Amino acid sequence: MVETSPDAEVYLDDQYTGRASPEGRLVIGDPKPGEHNLRVYFAGKKEFQQKITVVAGKEVKIVATLANLSGSILLKTTPGAEVSLDNSSRGVADASGQLTVSEVATGLHALRIAARGKKDFSQTVDVSSGQESRVEAALLDLGPAAGSVRENPRDGLKYVWIPPGTFMMGCSPGDNECEKDEKPSHQVTISKGFWIGQTEVTVGAFKRFAAATERPMPDAPRFNKGWANDRMPIVNVTWNDAHDFCAWAGARLPTEAEWEYAARGESTEARYGSIDEVAWYSVNSGGQTHPVGEKRANGFGLHDVLGNVWEWVNDWYDQNYYQNSPSQDPSGPTGGQQRVLRGGAWVSVPWVVRVSFRSSYNPANRNYINGVRCGGEVAGP
Repeated sequence: MVETSPDAEVYLDDQYTGRASPEGRLVIGDPKPGEHNLRVYFAGKKEFQQKITVVAGKEVKIVATLANLSGSILLKTTPGAEVSLDNSSRGVADASGQLTVSEVATGLHALRIAARGKKDFSQTVDVSSGQESRVEAALLDLGPAAGSVRENPRDGLKYVWIPPGTFMMGCSPGDNECEKDEKPSHQVTISKGFWIGQTEVTVGAFKRFAAATERPMPDAPRFNKGWANDRMPIVNVTWNDAHDFCAWAGARLPTEAEWEYAARGESTEARYGSIDEVAWYSVNSGGQTHPVGEKRANGFGLHDVLGNVWEWVNDWYDQNYYQNSPSQDPSGPTGGQQRVLRGGAWVSVPWVVRVSFRSSYNPANRNYINGVRCGGEVAGP
């Protein structure tokens, strides 16, 4: 009598004697007395072998437990990366970035890959009996520390490093002033770090751009006649002006998702502080813009992301976009009639001055409340 895995093949002295029943049993009838070699086989299991002695008139009962075969994991990652499995070191990737981790038990395992200057990669790997699991692990650059600041010599502005991360985009918890286009709140992952202006683009920076590209300055507002105050944020710029300035500066317009992620500064609130502490808006602005950087910064060290001037972002506007936007690095609709503006301005009423509020405008139009803040992967030379 052999008790084993259902449907396993049973051999006696290398002669096939049948398959185990659905209950995992097989009776081998009338074997000759003496020693025999019993072998039990089932695909994906470790083969069972045992010598048995048959005595005339007696039943021999053998329990043949078939263990799972060990599997393996083939990794493709950064050359020289250190690999651990279930907190145990399993080697280093070769010069081509490959490593095979062998003799891995069947089941779920915690894989971690680390390399100097790179963000650790972690993943749960399900290893099947006798099978090779393949994992491609791209290790992202750590980049500068969150909140690091550097000056861009081209536009003369300071930029802040925003690390990769995941946040809830859209209507903030407990915010009862949200519009329909701010809903539903949804999880978004920004997979790559990026630089973004510590402040809105200033008049002084835009003057550099106008001189370098031989284009005229836009008409100045009454509260900054002749563009006398270089520390004021530039206004009266179209989306194309904003786009071209950022490209000239070695940056780009941030996506709407990047803007909100940076603007929140790791806060989940509708504002990252009391409105009068963080923003110039209709109640306290005195009917004009103010020099950048005078209000309290958010958690990433950014000033004036709320109030002062509306900020153009790269996305086209779609009021229903949040209903089906991607969960990773959303870049907005593929087309539209208007571009998105974020943050509110010196004329905005309080309920507009929130990190999730969305506005839109014809990209060819100018207005004394619209400005820009540049971002992107690179800022500077």
